[in-house]
Amino acid sequence: MRLSFKIWITMKDFDKQIEEQQVAWRKLHIATGELGIQNGKKRPWILPQYLWIEGLWEPIRKTLPIYLETEQVQRHKGCHNLKSSWMLCANLYFPFKDDLPLLTSFLRSNVDPTIETVDRIELEYAEDGELCPSQLLGEPEGSRGANQTSPDIAFIVNNGKGLVLTENKYTEHSFYECSGRKYSPDPKRCLDIQSVLEDTENTCYQLQWEKDGRPNRKYWDYLKISDYGKENLKRCPAAYSGCQLFRQQALTEAIAQSGKYNFVISCVAYDHNNQTLANCLKPTGLYHFSDWGKLFNGKAKFSTFTHQQWVKWVRQNDSNGHWKEWLQYINQRYGY
Repeated sequence: MRLSFKIWITMKDFDKQIEEQQVAWRKLHIATGELGIQNGKKRPWILPQYLWIEGLWEPIRKTLPIYLETEQVQRHKGCHNLKSSWMLCANLYFPFKDDLPLLTSFLRSNVDPTIETVDRIELEYAEDGELCPSQLLGEPEGSRGANQTSPDIAFIVNNGKGLVLTENKYTEHSFYECSGRKYSPDPKRCLDIQSVLEDTENTCYQLQWEKDGRPNRKYWDYLKISDYGKENLKRCPAAYSGCQLFRQQALTEAIAQSGKYNFVISCVAYDHNNQTLANCLKPTGLYHFSDWGKLFNGKAKFSTFTHQQWVKWVRQNDSNGHWKEWLQYINQRYGY
């Protein structure tokens, strides 16, 4: 069964299409019609939690849980939601830990031409020791996948000399509002870009949390706004819709400045039909979030690619038909 996609203009239409896609797929591939619950609501695209694994491509239903347990990675609490971007990430990229040359050629062509090899892939990536998020960013102690900045998927490349930290998106409408603004006694100051840039310490509430018994965040310690950013930013880049990008940029820059790697790249993988996500930073001053990297001067790079580009690459370069069944599954499941 081949379910086709069109380009939807609004988030409502795009989200509705994904819901219909996943419900149709469920009827054909999930035996039970029992509705699952997420955030207190039952939806036809949500499986009962005990059946979350049925949302995975069958060949990784054993290997992924073993990986999560071995590496002490926390799976996403919404993984029983068929619209989950965490599950999409697992289905699209985790299987290729056993076909790194194909992944290498894709990343070299679509992310950075200096990528020569992919050594391994990791979900919910975090460094250890002095480069862990709590040390670098001042975040409370967390774990991979819970309560810390840990990119959805990382590609360790060039014999361990390069690192690509990737945020994976599907139906999300944005990169979310900054928690500092959410709890700030004066959230309007986040919209005063001049104050944010010239008096960051007194403007950014994330640098004042120790007054409330919480550790101050260190994101701004690593980020320097470029001339492009100064000319185009209308508010703090994290304020409304860019918090995840902001945190990942800080993490990427901090690791890049450590000197452990020859290069570190902050990356976003997304569905090209999700125009609301693509345009979510317009109020901040960016026409498309792919321009995010222009905002900063530093060692870290920034790149993006779409899920459609990846699947197309596999389809065109799978010369021996090894990924035929995977391609059929991804087409039926996601329309790619």
